[in-house]
Amino acid sequence: MDRRRWAMSPGVTDWVVTGGVTVVLLVVGVSTGHSAVGAGLPGYALLALSGLVLVLRRRAPVMVLAVTGACAVGYQAVGFDVPAVAFLFAVYAVVRAGHRVVAVIGSVVVLAALPLAILASPDDWAVGEAFAHARRALEIAWLVAAGAAGEALRQAERRAEEAERTREEVARRRADEERLHIARELHDSLIHQISIIKVQAEAVVHVARRRGEPVPAAVLAIQKAGREANRELRATLEALRDDGTSPPRGLGDVPELVADARGTGLAVELTTTGIRCEVPAAVDRTAYRIVQESLTNVNRHAGASGASVRIDYRTDALVVRVEDDGRATPDVVVTPGAGLLGMRERITALGGSLRAGPRDGGGFSVRAELPVRHG
Repeated sequence: MDRRRWAMSPGVTDWVVTGGVTVVLLVVGVSTGHSAVGAGLPGYALLALSGLVLVLRRRAPVMVLAVTGACAVGYQAVGFDVPAVAFLFAVYAVVRAGHRVVAVIGSVVVLAALPLAILASPDDWAVGEAFAHARRALEIAWLVAAGAAGEALRQAERRAEEAERTREEVARRRADEERLHIARELHDSLIHQISIIKVQAEAVVHVARRRGEPVPAAVLAIQKAGREANRELRATLEALRDDGTSPPRGLGDVPELVADARGTGLAVELTTTGIRCEVPAAVDRTAYRIVQESLTNVNRHAGASGASVRIDYRTDALVVRVEDDGRATPDVVVTPGAGLLGMRERITALGGSLRAGPRDGGGFSVRAELPVRHG
């Protein structure tokens, strides 16, 4: 039998508990009666409010604690001898929400106020009787039990969330490792075959030119495509292979990338904003690869004279933006290459987002947002 089929949603559970507690309070109030003439309506109103406010205990537990405590003191003051059941549920909700200090302070205040409220009630209570009556209305053991139950459930929920987050991270890491393994195997096999094609095409071109014969256009196209594919595959393979044989590249190496790009004649401006802080190793490496791939594409395909690299450290994310002033325009459809697709895969694996395309004023823009968890 699937138990989830019969499980109630939190909202339904809240209303069931609220209705049950309200009915119990009113029934006990009717059965015990009240001593003062004209106190019935205010007393029943406080009992009903004390129960009904519990429906908000998930969204506003501290407010519910204050209201139920005030109601308990109020209906005791008008002569209703009813236990503070709703206040116990409020203590449980506040501790479950993590406000343990608030729960302790609220409990102490209500425990101190109940005897005073009973002494002020229409009944003629002696001081000792008032304290005994207050103890019956709200036992310290009940408070401890309610707080302990809330703390136990809070700890269980926190452990469950941590376990779920760990499972997701492990599954994502395993999927990423498997994807990289497959990519390495494919590239290792393809690069060998493409190298053979490139060598054969270059041999044909060399022999034809040596004999003074015209080189077929198809052979020249094969030669050019072989060189480009070989270069792309080697660059991708280098990015994929992080086997520890060399120190991993990261954000600290971005200035070196920019300097290399400037050495090719490209005017590159590097800007860093926000408070620089340590980021996870995977984010650090991915940010470097984004800048590396973007600047490589600018040099090869953009026809640009200048580019900008902007790294923005935010509280919950690292934003990397690379823009150029090349020939790309919004009305030209850009087909993503292997480098851009690989970049998107890396970013998606980390739970980030990527926007890449022509800018309105001309040129190409790459913007990646990588989530960062601190602590």
